[in-house]
Amino acid sequence: MLKRMFVAPDPGRVRLRFAARAVLGIGLAVVVCGLAGHSLAGAVTGGLAALLALFTVTDATVRGQAFTTALLPVVGLPVLTLAAGLHDHPVARDLTFLAVVGAGGYARRWGPRGHSLGVFAFMTFFVAQFLHATSDRLPRLYAAVLLAVLTAAAVRFGLWCYERRLPPAPVPAPPAGTGLARATTRQAVQAMAGAGFALVVGQLVSGQRWYWAVGATWWIFVNTTSRGETLVRGFRRVLGTVIGIGLGLFVAVPLHGAPAPTAVLVAVCVFGIFYTAAVSYTWMMLWVTLLAELLYGLLGVLDPGLLALRLAETGVGAVGAVLAVLFVLPITTHSVTDAWIQRALRCVHACTAEAAARLAGVPGADPGARVAELEQLLCRVRLSVAPLVHPLHPVRGRKRRARRVLALLDDCAREIRGLVAVAADPEASHDTRLTTACRRVEAAVEALTDGREFPVTDRPLAEEPALAHLHGLERALAELAAPLRTPTGSPLRTVTGSPLLGA
Repeated sequence: MLKRMFVAPDPGRVRLRFAARAVLGIGLAVVVCGLAGHSLAGAVTGGLAALLALFTVTDATVRGQAFTTALLPVVGLPVLTLAAGLHDHPVARDLTFLAVVGAGGYARRWGPRGHSLGVFAFMTFFVAQFLHATSDRLPRLYAAVLLAVLTAAAVRFGLWCYERRLPPAPVPAPPAGTGLARATTRQAVQAMAGAGFALVVGQLVSGQRWYWAVGATWWIFVNTTSRGETLVRGFRRVLGTVIGIGLGLFVAVPLHGAPAPTAVLVAVCVFGIFYTAAVSYTWMMLWVTLLAELLYGLLGVLDPGLLALRLAETGVGAVGAVLAVLFVLPITTHSVTDAWIQRALRCVHACTAEAAARLAGVPGADPGARVAELEQLLCRVRLSVAPLVHPLHPVRGRKRRARRVLALLDDCAREIRGLVAVAADPEASHDTRLTTACRRVEAAVEALTDGREFPVTDRPLAEEPALAHLHGLERALAELAAPLRTPTGSPLRTVTGSPLLGA
């Protein structure tokens, strides 16, 4: 875990800039709210709104990010109004909260924008419970949210828009489907079921802090697509919370809400959340927990008993998520991972064909975009396979095969990048053997995705760089056949039955 925090690669220092900009944007939002005369609760609301605006908006283009950011208050303020209006009607409030959970999960079907708006809607309802918001406080809360989002947008799109100098990152479309066959629909139902359990049990644990349990369930479901991913994320959330509470006993509690040191530590926590989010959910949860403890210290309600209650409510939320993914419309790890692996393999072929066309001088052939798509697909494969290679996974054979699949897919990506680099050379000459090699790659991909055997013969080392990369790619695809089959040698069953990926 420490290695993933401090040694994880950061190409172009994107994570560093992401975290530093978050500290600047959220800090300015809090200052602006303070200068506008808002209370501490208003400043906290504004800081949270700015954090969500900077953290959850992940559209591929800057224009798309700006549009999604502008939509955040459009979605959030009506939800805030609803939450405040139902403050004195607990049954209606609880049912509405569950509806917001379901709608937020279902919105993921519309990609990054739907995900961002769903998260913002949920957190708006959540913060209304945290602040015990009532209708008479709505004008001040509206102003705090609007000021914070505007300030965060000014920092992100005006003062420090480093994304303008980066190529747009392709976002793989989610797996297709209709009705309950669509993963986002199933997850919305799961999230509602898990949140319902967390809400009921959480209120039995604490009538004041029950929403912590619902929040834990919600965030366990965020950015997951299968049963295995959700279980691992739940474990990491509990682990990060435990470590954060232990750290808070030695850091946050002794401060007693002292403004200056608390403000410095809040900035450190914000940086930690944004810097570690992409590499370790456990670390991110550590910083989130410590941040919450510091904020409760500022509000004057922090004590060891409150920390124990937070741990208990987090545990309730994790149990709710586990029960939901196991028994309510479960989405197995193998079905999700098979789909991503097949898409990655097809992208390997598309990259090869584009590179070969570029070498042949076909106008408009550009393998670069395909390579970027392949990288994104491989990220999705790694995320979906992560439960199978987790240290706590009990089946060692399946773990070894999963690691072998990841290594060979990385080999494919490396050969593709080499082939594309050769094709980018304007002096690269076309070799007629490239067409034959490309056809063999196409046949290998089709065989792998259809579960058929395909012949592979040993070939001498090629002197032509492009041909050498194609031969290396063919060998990696041939080796992939073994781990993508059962130990008894039966072929890979497409999407719904891979023995490697069952979980």
